[in-house]
Amino acid sequence: MAKTAKKRGSNAAPTSNSSSKTAGGPPKKRAGAKDKPQFSREEYLAAYRQMLLIRRFEEKAGQLYGMGLVHGFCHLYIGQEAVVVGLQATANENDTLVTSYRDHGHMLACGMDPKGVMAELTGRRGGYSKGKGGSMHMFSREANFFGGHGIVGAQVPIGTGLAFAHKYKNDGGVCFAYFGDGAVNQGQVSEAFNMASLWKLPVVYVIENNKYGMGTSVERASAVIELYRRGDNFGIPGIQVDGMDVVAVRAAGEKATAHCRAGKGPMVLEMKTYRYRGHSMSDPAKYRTKEEVSKVRKENDPIDNLRDLMLAKKIADEAALKDIDREVKAIVTEAAEFAQQSPEPDPSELYTDILVNA
Repeated sequence: MAKTAKKRGSNAAPTSNSSSKTAGGPPKKRAGAKDKPQFSREEYLAAYRQMLLIRRFEEKAGQLYGMGLVHGFCHLYIGQEAVVVGLQATANENDTLVTSYRDHGHMLACGMDPKGVMAELTGRRGGYSKGKGGSMHMFSREANFFGGHGIVGAQVPIGTGLAFAHKYKNDGGVCFAYFGDGAVNQGQVSEAFNMASLWKLPVVYVIENNKYGMGTSVERASAVIELYRRGDNFGIPGIQVDGMDVVAVRAAGEKATAHCRAGKGPMVLEMKTYRYRGHSMSDPAKYRTKEEVSKVRKENDPIDNLRDLMLAKKIADEAALKDIDREVKAIVTEAAEFAQQSPEPDPSELYTDILVNA
């Protein structure tokens, strides 16, 4: 029998009673309000704190990049926080996660230490890859985080392999494989879908559709823009989700993980989300208007919406939320100070971690 694993973190949710279509059937179009499970007070606060930690961390990372302390590429997750926080609330301790180069938020949601993540961003010895990986190439076996990958779409077959390992070991685990709308047209994605469906692998393919693959809108890049239907040809059901609503994300995550753990194979979740910054820190984002970005931030920010909801439900008051913000800012400040004080790698590190002895 498969092992039963505890939920990760304190904000794990009860399984939703709503069911999704099985592989080969028509995909469910959208996770709606009636599908949302109820959060407890602690779960609301945990989700708010986690999203705020990611937001403040990314803001600080952007500042350090501007100061010349972060070298190379740096892709910020600001605006998309609800996706990984909502899904990680459904993860068990032995579940695995793999993602693209827009990865800092995923690391923090997995429970990786902000100090180690920030130190890696600045290329310091105290980083998760000893200062040799930078923004796009961090890993943590302890947190079951398998990267950060710089090649577009490469994480999808890797995630499929992780799911194969879960099935082979019969450990009850599920792999969350995150990729963007800019990667969905990669051939390796279709190949991975075919294998995962054929072997009924426990993998949740999470398409973070932030509307722009680099500087190209999804409408210009994809003949079929209903990305949750990309698994149709392989018998993989899909759901389109409001990725700016952490409660809706968790509801969809509960369905997807229950589907996978029941041995029904993979599922596709298309998260309709939005990134506020450019593709990377070097992107001026001239392909969209400032008014478009401002409208999303004003009307549909995932953190502000959750904050307003908690105030309306009297789950927390202004003072309690300000305390959380102060706590998070202190954590991020400590991480930035640690990163700047950590020494650079010794030149001898160039020759380590290259080969693994058999």
